[in-house]
Amino acid sequence: MNENSENNRSIRFGVAPINWNNDDIPELGSDYTIETILSEMNQAGYEGTELGNKFPNEASSLSELLNTFNLKLASSWHSTYFVLNEQENELKNVEEKVSFLKEVNAEVINIAECSGSVHSDINKSLSSKPILSDSDWGLLIGSLNKAGEICNNYGIRLAYHHHMGTCVQTNEEIKRLLECTDANSVNLCVDTGHLYYAGIDPVVFIENNLDRIEHVHFKDVRKEVFRKYNSLSDSFLKTILSGIFTVPGDGCIDFSSIIKILQQNQYNGWIIVEAEQDPDKADPLHYAISARNYLDSIIIN
Repeated sequence: MNENSENNRSIRFGVAPINWNNDDIPELGSDYTIETILSEMNQAGYEGTELGNKFPNEASSLSELLNTFNLKLASSWHSTYFVLNEQENELKNVEEKVSFLKEVNAEVINIAECSGSVHSDINKSLSSKPILSDSDWGLLIGSLNKAGEICNNYGIRLAYHHHMGTCVQTNEEIKRLLECTDANSVNLCVDTGHLYYAGIDPVVFIENNLDRIEHVHFKDVRKEVFRKYNSLSDSFLKTILSGIFTVPGDGCIDFSSIIKILQQNQYNGWIIVEAEQDPDKADPLHYAISARNYLDSIIIN
């Protein structure tokens, strides 16, 4: 893990705003106010959250709002386009984001390379995901290492988010990224749901990559929906709308084993609960409480 990591951190549970209002399909949960979202996060017993599209974009306003509901900002997603765009501009965008995150006392930036990504296009199948050439990989790795140095300068940890429909989705792609990047600057935001979806056993993967895990997303998978869409012929968003993801304890992933591995190996960062569901079909507060109760039942005190 990053050498700048604090030694006195322990596992903290947060919940993502995407459970209430989806960033890729904004009409899902569009009627939820930011105040309702944060109030329900607090009511469900979480300590923190991640940045969402309804959050204030001014640091002091965001800090005040989070303090009102006794929540911390753990991290934020950030899309990069190093393969397509000028590196200097992309690195400038990274620095602007980490400067903002520093102001609001966040700790992690979840970066995902989105050049050619199909994950946010409901009309594009996962089979059309981008595949990087060797020269593309060289550009991406070099850019991420530079981005990681910028993040270190601000005391923010760079955690790369592998994601369905992007150029870093498969086991081989994640492995290449980890092997080629500088572990002092670039590590991993591991997402259990995206691992399972990509055909990777989350338990085995986490056990084998503990030294590179900087941030964790707990997302469960409904096996019956996964089996229905267990091909790359459908779009990622169509599977979301079909209910492929749910909160921990409501699907098929073995989170008890994952928690045990993380605790036995002194993981001391955030675990963020995610469930990209239609809030009209899956009440966010109900699922947030259910997930929190489940996590409390499997955590080793």
